[in-house]
Amino acid sequence: MATRTDQGQDILDEALRLAGEDGWDRVRLHNVAGRLDIPLQRIHDIYPDLDAVGNALFARANAAMLAAGDAAGYTELPASERIFLAIAAWLQVLEPHRPAVAAMLRYKVQPAHVHHQAAMIVGLSRTVQWLREAARLDAVGRQRQIEEVGLSALMVATLAYWLFDRLEDQAKTRAFVKRRLTRADRLMSTLFR
Repeated sequence: MATRTDQGQDILDEALRLAGEDGWDRVRLHNVAGRLDIPLQRIHDIYPDLDAVGNALFARANAAMLAAGDAAGYTELPASERIFLAIAAWLQVLEPHRPAVAAMLRYKVQPAHVHHQAAMIVGLSRTVQWLREAARLDAVGRQRQIEEVGLSALMVATLAYWLFDRLEDQAKTRAFVKRRLTRADRLMSTLFR
């Protein structure tokens, strides 16, 4: 019998397949249940709603970001390169599902969805904290606060930029992130010599 985690991943994968066929806006959990031949109640036990299924994709991206830090030689790289590799791994998971990600984000920012907007801010904060961990950033105090604000801005800007990057292998987005990290390095070295 599949574990709850395995079944959660199966549900996410099937929802993403349906989104690939008809768009995220047309994904219905009863259709996911039917295609997986499981009771709808089982999906409810794992995900309280479709938004939670979408959030599982971002959790999968966070896991890839953390796994990037396991590469040989990673810890010897400069901080900006570690951040870049972690973000690149995060985006790589999202890449096959770009239209679905765009639809998920549009849904969250609708004026009537204040609850989703608040949760999105919390989710961004958690992603930034895990990005700091993945990049092995150890600053405290004022430097940590500046890193957190800067990384939050970088993640939002990167995601927005990525949504419109149509080049193979996210080339424009990668260049964008590298430029932003170069500027951040200069700023941080000026502020914290």
